[in-house]
Order: sequence, then C-alpha cells, then structure tokens
Amino acid sequence: MLTITRDLVDRIVAHARKDHPDEACGVIAGPAGSDRPERFVPMPNAAMSPTFYEFDSGDLLRLYRDMDDRDEEPVVVYHSHTATEAYPSRTDVSLASEPNAHYVLVSTADTDGLGEFQFRSYRIQDGEITEEEVRIVDAPEIPATPDAP
Repeated sequence: MLTITRDLVDRIVAHARKDHPDEACGVIAGPAGSDRPERFVPMPNAAMSPTFYEFDSGDLLRLYRDMDDRDEEPVVVYHSHTATEAYPSRTDVSLASEPNAHYVLVSTADTDGLGEFQFRSYRIQDGEITEEEVRIVDAPEIPATPDAP
C-alpha cells in the first residue's frame, strides 16, 4: 500500500494538469528504507511528448547524487497519461528500474467516467505489474517547540 499526503497528491495532479497535453513526470524522494514519500521533485519530460515520458540523463544523475547526499531514495516515481487510463504501458514497465518504488500514474483523460483524473499506484518488479491501494492522509502535524515563552 502507498501512504501519501494529500499535499503530495495535489502537487502530482497539478503537475500533470500543468504539463498537459504532454506527459508529466517526477519523483518523490524519502528517507532511505522508510517507504515514506516526502520530497516532491518534479522533472521536465525530456521527450516533450503526449504519449511518452523520459527523464533527462543529466537531470536524473543530479537527482540521484542529491538523494545520495541526503540519504534518500526514490519512494514514488510518477508520470501522467494524457489520453489513456492510469495503467502502466509496456514502455512504462520496461523503464521501471526501481524495484522498491511505487509507480504512480495520473490520467488527465476521463477514461472511466469517474472524474477529470485518475490517481493509481503500482509495484512493478521483474516486468510484473501489481496495483496497490493508495491511502491519502493529511500532512503530519509538526509539534510546537517547547522553548517558546
């Protein structure tokens, strides 16, 4: 199951809508080994295509170095589909190189009659696609500091 904050969901959907009709893509990093998506990292779609996304290799290298410096890993890898449902294509499966990541797909096409977008998450391991439940939670509260007078 993917547990993700409402803020991160809203940011992914906003990115998908902003880049429409091209596919949007990005990563949500989190502390290594935590399975907690925390840091939203929208990436430019180097393909600039309505049917395909591609991370620029230089951007991706910088992202992985930055995550390494912060002791983070890609918890969510996301992209949008602009004319089809939120389900991984054969190309999406072939590009899925992070076995522990949640692959989130947002469709900006109303393919199911349920609204203006779909938000779904999958695990993709060894070419096998498994849809998982998405649990959307409010942002965690930050406790007040005790040093206030």
